[in-house]
Amino acid sequence: MGKPTGFKELARQGLPQESPSERVQHWAEFYQPWSEQQARDQGARCMNCSVPFCMAGCPLGNIIPDFNDLVYRGKWREALDELHSTNNFPEFTGRICPAPCEASCVLNINDDPVTIEYMERSIVERGWEEGWITPQPPASRTGKSVAVVGSGPAGLAAAMQLNRAGHLVTVFERDEHIGGLLRLGIPDFKLEKHIIQRRVDQMEAEGVIFRTGVHVGKNYPVDQLKSEFDAICLTGGSTISRDLPIPGRELDGIHLAMVDLPQQN
Repeated sequence: MGKPTGFKELARQGLPQESPSERVQHWAEFYQPWSEQQARDQGARCMNCSVPFCMAGCPLGNIIPDFNDLVYRGKWREALDELHSTNNFPEFTGRICPAPCEASCVLNINDDPVTIEYMERSIVERGWEEGWITPQPPASRTGKSVAVVGSGPAGLAAAMQLNRAGHLVTVFERDEHIGGLLRLGIPDFKLEKHIIQRRVDQMEAEGVIFRTGVHVGKNYPVDQLKSEFDAICLTGGSTISRDLPIPGRELDGIHLAMVDLPQQN
């Protein structure tokens, strides 16, 4: 723990935001980056608890106290490596994750929790800016082929890991764009499309093959999939809407988000 009294001396600070008068002029993200000192101050608030409940709250098991401490000490490259050790795409989780880690933060008992989500985002964006995130093709190939059906975050993470293990990976996506609802279901102000595309570009450079417009079981027979690949990974999400049987649901102009958002995006 770099600064034992950090949580007592420093207040939680979110990312700076564009003013409402500016953000209404576009559909893009309106969060601005921290300064170097602001980021280090937020890292200093982490108490490095003997039992880090934040890690238990994180579905990925991110090593949160470590990367907070590394940012506090200005070791951004090491913080990026620590973050990538458990999280393939911190730029996604650092923007759209509901942050159960922060709800689990011990500091949250009687104070504002550590800004864990924004810290993830800051670390990975620093990595892109510095050129530290580059294609990592495997040194050798196993000769085995794997089909990944679905290109949402689960499919992308599986494809990245399987490819880096040396297998030949092909990702099948029924829509015309890679990313599934990660791309088609989230508005730009939360997650701009180029954030997703730069990871797709990285994975293509590493050897992952992406095939869009392929609906396995519809225009691509399952038997063909079985015969062409040594293993199949099913990573499809759910596009079934959850309707709400409440008064007014039958009125005109009431639309399901699962129908509306993909059209908007």
